[in-house]
Amino acid sequence: MGAVNHEQPHVRRSSSMSFALRWKHENLRMISIIALISFAMTFMFLLMYHGTATKRVSVVVDGQERTFQTRQGVLQRILDEQGIAVGEYDRVSHSLQASVKSGDRITIDKAKPLQLTADGETKTVYTTGKTVETALADLKITLGELDKVTPALTTEVTDNEPIKVVRVKKETEEVKEPIPFETVKKNEPQLLKGKEQVVQEGQEGVLLKKKEKLFEDGALVAENVVDQQVQTQSVKKIVAVGTKNPVVILSASSPNVDQLTKNGVKFGYKQVINNVKLTAYSADEDSTGKSSEHPQYGVTSSGTKVMEGRTIAVDPKVIPMGWWVYIEGIGFRRAEDTGSAVKGNVIDVYFDSSDYANRFGSKQGYTVYVIGPKKPSVD
Repeated sequence: MGAVNHEQPHVRRSSSMSFALRWKHENLRMISIIALISFAMTFMFLLMYHGTATKRVSVVVDGQERTFQTRQGVLQRILDEQGIAVGEYDRVSHSLQASVKSGDRITIDKAKPLQLTADGETKTVYTTGKTVETALADLKITLGELDKVTPALTTEVTDNEPIKVVRVKKETEEVKEPIPFETVKKNEPQLLKGKEQVVQEGQEGVLLKKKEKLFEDGALVAENVVDQQVQTQSVKKIVAVGTKNPVVILSASSPNVDQLTKNGVKFGYKQVINNVKLTAYSADEDSTGKSSEHPQYGVTSSGTKVMEGRTIAVDPKVIPMGWWVYIEGIGFRRAEDTGSAVKGNVIDVYFDSSDYANRFGSKQGYTVYVIGPKKPSVD
């Protein structure tokens, strides 16, 4: 019997197994590829189906809502399909390139052009605000408490509506102003007439004022004093005014200051005395203290005999003794007498009648022209 070869069957089995493994491996790879392609096609199909499926979409333009069906999937295409234009400054709730699904609600607020004047500049701006107030808020224009806006904030805006914002600013400042001092004049009998002397210098005071200034766009439009108080009182200026008549030393050689014609008589005078007080006296005992039996009865202090129409008593410091004067309303008189009550601008006129002298009384306001030792006469 021949020998049995055990290896041969083993070789056949190995070949069969290798073939099966190769077939299985190759088929599994093929199956995977086919499965992957099928999944991709299914996914693409679903996307295409979803994209082209009919959708119900709402679009609200400035509060007006429209609902319609569309197969478009991108917002821009939907708006183009519906003839809805979107301007550069319009506000859209979704991106124009966004995908839209059924049930979506798209809002579009249309922007209006406005002519805005604010902060020193006028320009065209765009806003979706419906009123002046919302437009300014949309444009991020902040208003101060005092700022003015034209038209009113509640006004509805229209295309190219002019809106003006005036910046109002209020400032408070304190200023010091001088208080003028008062000048007071007081009569001083020890000072010569016509002379003045400052007794106390005046000093201005200080008034503190609180002012409120109102500016519109940087320009001052109003200024008011809201408070004021005296910080320093003013000091009066006191001036002494002389009332003492100057002592004029007159002599026959003193020049005439002017000439007059009175009662047909032309004469020159060396001095004029204004506002002279006139009194009257007679030779009786009541006026002179001398009775008719007295040896000096009717005799003046200069030694002359009194005579009505000529004799007057004067202050020798004012009118030299023996000089003639002309008294307005009285006439020519001669200074021949003196008296204890006759001082300064006072003249005592002699009358023969004591009754008339008593009735004459005292008269103020006469003008007296001092002529000289010689009585004027008609040429």
